[in-house]
Amino acid sequence: MVTSSELSRDSDLFVPDSRRAWIRLAVAVLIGSLGSVGMWSVVVALPVVQTEFAASRGTASLAFTMIMLGFGSGAVLTGKITDRYGIVTAIGLGIGILGLGYVVAGMSTSIWHFILVHFAIGLSSSATFGPLMAEASHWFDRYRGLAVAVAASGNYIGGAIWPPVVNYAIETTGWRTTHIGLGIFTAVAMTLALIALRMLMGAGGQRDHENAPPPRVDLRLSTNALTAILSLAAIACCVAMSMPQVHIVAYCGDLGYGVARGAEMLSLMLGFGIISRIGSGFLADKIGGIRTLLIGSVAQGTALLFYLFFDSLTSLYVISAMFGLFQGGIVPSYAIIVREAMPASEAATRVGIVIFASVFGMSFGGWISGAIFDATGSYMAAFENGLAWNALNIGIMVLLLMRARKRLAMA
Repeated sequence: MVTSSELSRDSDLFVPDSRRAWIRLAVAVLIGSLGSVGMWSVVVALPVVQTEFAASRGTASLAFTMIMLGFGSGAVLTGKITDRYGIVTAIGLGIGILGLGYVVAGMSTSIWHFILVHFAIGLSSSATFGPLMAEASHWFDRYRGLAVAVAASGNYIGGAIWPPVVNYAIETTGWRTTHIGLGIFTAVAMTLALIALRMLMGAGGQRDHENAPPPRVDLRLSTNALTAILSLAAIACCVAMSMPQVHIVAYCGDLGYGVARGAEMLSLMLGFGIISRIGSGFLADKIGGIRTLLIGSVAQGTALLFYLFFDSLTSLYVISAMFGLFQGGIVPSYAIIVREAMPASEAATRVGIVIFASVFGMSFGGWISGAIFDATGSYMAAFENGLAWNALNIGIMVLLLMRARKRLAMA
C-alpha cells in the first residue's frame, strides 16, 4: 500500500483517488475552462458578425458549424495522440493553433473567411474536452464518474464566464480586437497551466492508462458496436441541445430583449450546467452511466418543451437555468459509459469518436435551427425539431438499458 507521504517523496508514484489525483483534476478543469472559449465566443459574436458582413442568420450560423466540425475531428485526432503520446502533447499542439486561429479570425476580410477559420479554432479546442475526460478517468477508480464529470465541467465553467466577457469586450473594443486579444491571452494562460500539469504528472505518467483500473461493466457488445450506438445517441441528443445554446442570444435579440440579455441567459444556462455535470458524476457512481444519461435526456426534453410555451424575459431566464441544470450531465455520461465498458488503452480514442458524433449533432443542430428560422421567421419549429431528436436519444438509451439488463441477468 503506497501512502501519501511516499507519494510526496517519489513523483513517479501515483495512486488513483489520491490527493495528487484531485490536484491534477483541478488543473485539468482550469485548462478545460480556458480552452472552451472556442465554443462560446462565436455564439456571442454571431449577431455582430452577421451585421458587418450583411449575411443571413443561416450563413452566419455556419461559423458555429465549423467550430463543431473542427472540435469533433480534433476529438478523434487528439484522442489518438493522447492514447499514444499523452495528454500533455495533445494539448500542447492545440495551444498554438488556438492562438493563431483567433488572431486570423480577428483579421477576417469576409464572412466565409471568418467561418472557415473557426474549423481550426474548434480543432485546437478539442484536446481540452474529450481527451481530458478520458485522462481524468485513469486517475480515479472509486470516484471515476465524478472525476469525468468534473473534468467536463471546465467546458461549462468557461461557458459561464466567456459569454459576458466576450460580449463586454466586443461592445468596448469591437469584435476584431476581441478575437485577437482572446488568441494572445488563451495561448499564454493555457501554456502556463499545461506546464503545471506536466510537472504534476511527471516523466513516467505520460500515459496513465497503462496502469488504469479495468472496465466495470460487460454489456456483451463489441467496442465498435457500442461506439456506433453511443455515437448515434450523441448525435440525437446534441441536435436537441444545440437549439438553445447556439441561438438563445439571437432569439432574445429577435424578441426585442437585446443580445446582452441573451448572453446572460447563455451564461446562466452553462453555469447551472456545472451543477448538473458534477451532480451527474455523483449519480453515475451510484447507478451507472446509462441510467444517468437517460435521466438527463428526459429532463432536457422537458426544458425544451417549456421554450415552446413561454417567451417572456423572466420565463426565458428561468427556462434557460432549467435547461442548463437538466442537460449538463449528458455528454460526460457518454465518456463514463465508455470507461465502464471499454479498455482503458483506447478510452481517449473511443471518447473522441463519440464526442465527434456529439459535435456533429451540435453543428448540424446549430445550422438547421438557423435554416428553419430563415424559412419560417420563427424559432418555434426549431424547438419542435429539437424535441423530435431528443425523443430519438431517449429511445436509444431505453433500448440499450433493456439490453444491458437482459445480458446482465443472463450472466
